[in-house]
Amino acid sequence: MAEATDWNKKLEALEARLWESADALRSNSKLDATDYCMPVMGLIFLRYAWGRFHRVTEELEQENILPNGRRIPIEKEDYLARGVLWLPETARYNRLAALPGDENLAEALNAAMIAIEAESTTLAGVLPKQYGELPPSVLADLVRTFNDPVLDTIGGDVFGRIYEYFLQKFAPTASATDGVFFTPKCLVKLIVEVVEPSGGKIFDPACGSGGMFIQSGDFIRSETGADNPNLTATFYGQEKVERNARLCLMNMAVHGLEAHIASGNEANSFYHDVFNLEGQCDTVMANPPFNVDAVSAELAEAAGRLPFGLPKVNKEKSVSNANYLWVSYFYAYLKNTGRAGFVMPSSATDSDAKGEDRAIREKLLATGHVDVIVSVGNNFFYTKSLPCTLWFFDKGKSKGRQDTVLFLDAREVYTPISRRINEWSAWQLRNLVAIIRLYRGRTDDYARLLADYRAAIGIDEATSFTQAKADAETALAKTRADAEADLATRKGKEKREAKEAWARREDEAKARLEAATQALWLTEKFGENTGAYRDIPGLCKAATRAEIVAKNHSFTPGVYVGVPETPPEDEAVFAERMAAIHTELATLSSQAEGLMKTILSNAESLAKENERQ
Repeated sequence: MAEATDWNKKLEALEARLWESADALRSNSKLDATDYCMPVMGLIFLRYAWGRFHRVTEELEQENILPNGRRIPIEKEDYLARGVLWLPETARYNRLAALPGDENLAEALNAAMIAIEAESTTLAGVLPKQYGELPPSVLADLVRTFNDPVLDTIGGDVFGRIYEYFLQKFAPTASATDGVFFTPKCLVKLIVEVVEPSGGKIFDPACGSGGMFIQSGDFIRSETGADNPNLTATFYGQEKVERNARLCLMNMAVHGLEAHIASGNEANSFYHDVFNLEGQCDTVMANPPFNVDAVSAELAEAAGRLPFGLPKVNKEKSVSNANYLWVSYFYAYLKNTGRAGFVMPSSATDSDAKGEDRAIREKLLATGHVDVIVSVGNNFFYTKSLPCTLWFFDKGKSKGRQDTVLFLDAREVYTPISRRINEWSAWQLRNLVAIIRLYRGRTDDYARLLADYRAAIGIDEATSFTQAKADAETALAKTRADAEADLATRKGKEKREAKEAWARREDEAKARLEAATQALWLTEKFGENTGAYRDIPGLCKAATRAEIVAKNHSFTPGVYVGVPETPPEDEAVFAERMAAIHTELATLSSQAEGLMKTILSNAESLAKENERQ
């Protein structure tokens, strides 16, 4: 939790500085607001690329020292082998940020972009080169703003999130056009961890800024130890919006990844399979536009990839909701051992209960390849509060699981990051992955997770997680009390420094408590030693196909998992509270009865007094 909160605090602070600089663009240039994104993202691209390049340079300098003290020269190939974009001298951000005031910064930036494109065929014609259109003073401020060490520490798909931040600020309607939303990092990470892309053909037919690819590259690196995922995986993407496709290529380049990305009308996935990937993909992952309407039924049918037929067609001969076109595409692209993971609106799990959507669910279920459905709560999306579901297909499912689908209701699993944003902490995400892997029979992964928990908390196997949580709560309370007592005796600079030190200690204590809390949440359900999957009311259920048929082929997790069991101690508390409530009601009733008698008596006395008068 501390790590996630720190990540978001850094990013939110950076976003605020970006907006301040961008606001100057709006006030001091003639560019249309929608044109700001690419030159600004070009600066972020340069800065992020430089950060990765600089870190690897330092690593290579240490590794290339021979025993006799001589240094082996660092070559361009050394960077490429580590999956890092090679930057010519003229394109290195430290040089650009240090240019004297009398040099033309716009020309230098344009030249930097041209130099990078000359070194990378995948970036040819992609990078922005209109820096001469920006006011020189505003451009200089932007370069200084992005020369920020925070960009070196955030990691993940910060590129995509900052991009949507600009869309939100400058063109609020653009980010929601056709139901398009930036996919939060934690959702992408869960999809990747469940699908487990190890190589082969990886496809995203609605690739946006490339977040699925970035996380897949990270997964391949962590699982295989390979520096360069391009050696084992080939990335393919389709993106109708050309600006998004350019952004995707820039995003992948700074992460050392190469991709085949098609854009424009010919990359509209409803009507085109640009790379002829039907039946060819090892993994398919996507967050497609939700609830798209007016898709030509005739053109969609002609384009194929519809193993379960068309969804409902209206009188205008259009598919009025394209969610199930996407569902069919994701299945159709998979090879016979492939896996898919994708985002759908929550409404799609039981839509059109008597029509074509239900019929498609029926056919899907009959394949035995529907693997997992996960419900996600509100406020995970950066600009929208809508809930969603994550769907997973596995054409290589073991025979023992072909008759079941795991339904996981994670709507109550979240960490508030701000008033409007929730996410899964790192531990919460690992818990959800652990449940799915237990369902798949992966008990070794569960044991490794428990070992990681113990290491993070600082306990051995003899200490229960119940005790660990209680100890962590005590330690946090003591840290706060000690801090309050200590700071009361200090003043001025000494107090400020001590306050920072105590804040770090409190963060460490919070992190241990978070780990203990999440470990207890998991182990209370699946065991503290050797884990084994079991259905947990209110959380997860491995439903049989017969059970799903009986529920009219609904794919809504809540239909199957039910409500959580009430712990016995809660029942006792409830009974005690009810007894107290009944006692209080009896007392109030008695008091009301007495009050009513008094009122009636007073009314009678008043009436008699009036009669005498």
